Amino acid sequence: MATVYVATDLRLERRVALKIMHGHLSDDTVFQSRFVQEARAAARLADPHVVNVFDQGQDGDMAYLVMEYLPGITLRELLREQRRLTVPQAVSIMDAILSGLAAAHRAGIVHRDVKPENVLLAEDGRIKIGDFGLARATTANTATGSQLLGTIAYLAPELVTRGTADARSDIYSLGILLYEMLTGEQPYKGEQPMQIAFQHATDSVPRPSVKNPGVPEPLDELVLWSTERSPDDRPSDAREMLERLREIERDLGITPVVTRTAPSGAVPDDGIPSGELTAVLPTTGAVATASVDEVDNATRLRTATKRRRAKGGWLIALVLLLAALAAGVGWWFGSGPGSMVLVADVTGGTFAAAKDRLAVDALVAVEKSETSLEVPAGEVIRTDPGSGTPVEQDSTVDVYVSLGPAEVQLESMLGGTRDDVASYLDSVLIDVGDEDREFYTERPDGAIVGVMVFPADGSAEIPCGEGCAAHEGDAATLWVSLGALPDVTGQPADQARATLTDAGLVVAEGVDEQASEDVAAGSVIAITPRADGGWWRAGDATTLVVSTGPPTYPVPNVVGFTRDSAAQTLRDAGFEVNYSVLWNVWPDGLTEVTDQDPDADSYHTRGTVVTLQITATG
Repeated sequence: MATVYVATDLRLERRVALKIMHGHLSDDTVFQSRFVQEARAAARLADPHVVNVFDQGQDGDMAYLVMEYLPGITLRELLREQRRLTVPQAVSIMDAILSGLAAAHRAGIVHRDVKPENVLLAEDGRIKIGDFGLARATTANTATGSQLLGTIAYLAPELVTRGTADARSDIYSLGILLYEMLTGEQPYKGEQPMQIAFQHATDSVPRPSVKNPGVPEPLDELVLWSTERSPDDRPSDAREMLERLREIERDLGITPVVTRTAPSGAVPDDGIPSGELTAVLPTTGAVATASVDEVDNATRLRTATKRRRAKGGWLIALVLLLAALAAGVGWWFGSGPGSMVLVADVTGGTFAAAKDRLAVDALVAVEKSETSLEVPAGEVIRTDPGSGTPVEQDSTVDVYVSLGPAEVQLESMLGGTRDDVASYLDSVLIDVGDEDREFYTERPDGAIVGVMVFPADGSAEIPCGEGCAAHEGDAATLWVSLGALPDVTGQPADQARATLTDAGLVVAEGVDEQASEDVAAGSVIAITPRADGGWWRAGDATTLVVSTGPPTYPVPNVVGFTRDSAAQTLRDAGFEVNYSVLWNVWPDGLTEVTDQDPDADSYHTRGTVVTLQITATG
């Protein structure tokens, strides 16, 4: 519903997070109300484990929130990196989340969207819960219409069946979140969201220790208690669950690593330290005197066990029977149908080989596909659960087979700068070589005039300047313009040779001579064309074409012609005519040319004056 930017508050000179609602939602009154609701909900909470909201406003159609900026990662990113957390890590994070939600529940606010994406882990160690965009007052707990809010993987059963939510719905989401931190996966999976929702409504969350034998029993019981299908069987709010968690911390000798954000203060009447005391209760010495209103599941189990032990005597009679059954139980859980097996490492082989290997351990392989830059197509990349993970026999194991590098559709890059095009190709994981090909072209100096892509599989190179389909891991060579080749027309031959040599061309020592009416003798008319055509580049060879001056032409032989025909013949050949003006009054038919200068068939430039000797006839 919004985009979040890192911003600077110029007035108070501090970094803030600026959350701006998407423009296409500005006309939706429901989204606008949720946006403002988030600001009001978070602003009512003064707890170091809740992301602070500093301001909210409207600028035209643009609604925004100004919030505390926390450099770091989300819990989701930490889970992707580590898959599952250690017990101390999970306890520390859960302690902080519960502290923040306890403050929300005391203020009458239900978060309704507790999930790893909304738990922020700051670089300085602070742990905060944010995104109260779905929060509502505990007295207004009915979902409107048929729309279920919140992420389906963490949705409480009552939201699925009745569309209602209260503080105990947040507790259910926290139980699912704790299960995921301890095991590295969510308890329910399905191809469609409604399959997962149905499991929330009908199934019971299993003990985390089934997936991770290292989970202590008290944390098992806490997960089971918080994820009871009936809201009445769960902790009433985050405060009650936090009290039980801190009892477990003392029992296990775990002290959460928590960053204090303010000096220590007094403990409130309810016995749970507020935001001023983000550290947990001490592991030794005095403890808070708050009482637990309801007995949790673990306590009930321990009480029942004590009653059974009190009966004492008759249990001795069961010893022999238990001894008799021990061998059978040992076989069942040691090597029989009830045993756990470790997922074998099948990476690097084919799916067929992986399927056969997993079948040896009574596991069912399911083929999945994903692209990979490192693993060749057809080879197994990974499995889920991962290799070495204990699972029950007959479990399914997703085997991810490489499709090879992902295909990318490249846009036209012609005319862009070298740095911009190189950055663009790097962003789609195409390697740009250090050696560019440079050409003299009509484009400006530094502009890209071509891109050649070399596929990683060794197939033929692809011209890609105007865009093409390539793959991650391919290589590319950039064609860069050097601007126009220097124009040496009209320059003396020596100067032109030096200019072209400086540009990287190889200029022949000799020259081609050619007459020119426009270029003075000794100056360059042109250079010979590039041998293969196309753009010039450094190392290409050429020869200078040098002017010999204007061309010459033969003088026509007009001896024996009459005056006028001789004059016209010479003018048509490009020459000027000269004779005594006295002959202009003489009839042309009575004239004859007896001599001419220059002589006939001698070569002269156009415009040369030819003098005629004329005599009278008849």
